[in-house]
Amino acid sequence: MNSALVLLAAGAPESHEPQLIDIDGTTFLQLALFLVVMFALTRLLWRPYLRVRAERVSRVEGYREEAVRLDSEAGARLARAEAGLAEARRVGSGERAVARAEAQAREQTLLAEANSAAQRALAEARTRLEASMAAERAQIERRAEEMGRQAARRILGREVGA
Repeated sequence: MNSALVLLAAGAPESHEPQLIDIDGTTFLQLALFLVVMFALTRLLWRPYLRVRAERVSRVEGYREEAVRLDSEAGARLARAEAGLAEARRVGSGERAVARAEAQAREQTLLAEANSAAQRALAEARTRLEASMAAERAQIERRAEEMGRQAARRILGREVGA
């Protein structure tokens, strides 16, 4: 471990010449190779990547716009359906009220007719009953008169005049 510390402390060997960058033909060759590789990578990788990315973004934006459009259409259809349902309920309620009113009027008419028929039947029954009672009274009176004569004849032993 001590030897490692000594090596680290000693540092890198120093050169007595000045350290300058030497620009020679290899530098221009490296620059040319860099530009060729950059041009090739730009045409083969970077542009297709950007094109695919732009298509993806435009497709996603198109899907978003279509989703917004479909959502608004669905909302409009739902609103129309709810409006139609409300209108149908309103019309049905009105028709139900009209039908109920007609049924009540018909019921009142039928009740009035039935009441009138019952009153007529009752009046006819009373008339027949009164006629029947009058006839029965007359018959009972005749019979009572006849029985009274018979009783008087038996009691008195003679014929009683009227």
